[in-house]
Amino acid sequence: MTRAWVLHPDIKAPGTRRAADLALEEAVSLALALPDLEVVGATVVPLRDPHPGHLFGTGKISELKTLLEDNEIELVLVDGPVTPVQQRNLEKEWKVKLLDRTGLILEIFSDRAATREGVLQVEMAHLSYQRTRLVRAWTHLERQRGGLGFVGGPGETQIEADRRAIDEQLVRLRRQLDKVVKTRELHRKARAKVPYPIVALVGYTNAGKSTLFNRLTGAEVMAKDMLFATLDPTMRAVQLPTGADVILSDTVGFISDLPTELVAAFRATLEEVLAADVIVHVRDISHPETEAQARDVRTILDGLGVNEETPQLELWNKIDKLDDEAQEVLATRAARDDTVFATSAITGAGLDAFLEAVTYALGEERRQDDLRLSFSMGRQRAWLFEKGLVETETQDEDGYLLSVNWSARDRARFESL
Repeated sequence: MTRAWVLHPDIKAPGTRRAADLALEEAVSLALALPDLEVVGATVVPLRDPHPGHLFGTGKISELKTLLEDNEIELVLVDGPVTPVQQRNLEKEWKVKLLDRTGLILEIFSDRAATREGVLQVEMAHLSYQRTRLVRAWTHLERQRGGLGFVGGPGETQIEADRRAIDEQLVRLRRQLDKVVKTRELHRKARAKVPYPIVALVGYTNAGKSTLFNRLTGAEVMAKDMLFATLDPTMRAVQLPTGADVILSDTVGFISDLPTELVAAFRATLEEVLAADVIVHVRDISHPETEAQARDVRTILDGLGVNEETPQLELWNKIDKLDDEAQEVLATRAARDDTVFATSAITGAGLDAFLEAVTYALGEERRQDDLRLSFSMGRQRAWLFEKGLVETETQDEDGYLLSVNWSARDRARFESL
């Protein structure tokens, strides 16, 4: 086990909204998500102006050095961005290995990615991160999947050689990834032919998405009180109260200050969100910073380019953690908005109303229509029969007369042919 200490630099910059103690708590949770770490302690470090070369001031560096030596710390986790120069200087001063927030999240991603695509994308993100830090660098490419050992820095010539090696490795990984993505695209097209609507669960990490997924599908997805418990898309069929089948997709949890390269690295799991017919934003309504977390999720969804017309529902999860009075207040607030539901994935409270809303949002109500197709529209006619939408058909000299029973979704797909 590697003995680690977590530091949260509390920079009082304009627009800072997160409470330092809660940010530190989240950083510790991130660290605990790595199985080989023993988090010995954690400290909030007030910081007015970050030092360009050392992040902290001389006095604070000396004070922290004593703290780290007394506790025999091998790894320091800084909850925030650390430049390569700052990282090199702090490691030299403290004689420990140091990871910033991005590096820590990458280590977790490396440990959790399960599918071939997830592994490839983590490796690419990790290599891109390493490339920017060759000023103090990792020894070579043996660190591309993680590892927490102390390493030294190579000379300038070695830096150039490492950079070239990383670029070549990135090219190889992109080629492999292209093949995997094509395979996923074939699977997606196969699903589109079913065609089941996709309902994507999104939310801040540890909001309870996987617990909800397991309750609705009976699946055994990893659902622990741990950040980033889910890192690869998991999809299962679920039958709604109306009898309609949908595909439920569980996705990686979002987190504040998630670097854009990491969002890109997990495009695989987020692609399902872009393709979703309904997006369900699962919130841990019992968390003290639930509003800030919700804003972070909405910001990332906007950044992904989610279609504004895609229906979105909000699930206020974990009401079982609140007292009766708080639950009543939330239920009253949720009742004022037909897209918000106060629920508990643990007890099942409120889920029936939520599932009815999903049915409504999908617009699966069916209607009877009469269609006329010319003889040249054989492809469209075949599609209607393939989907089982045709009730009756007659033929005259101008083409086909069909009576179809379909949903608005079916009609939209037909018109796009």
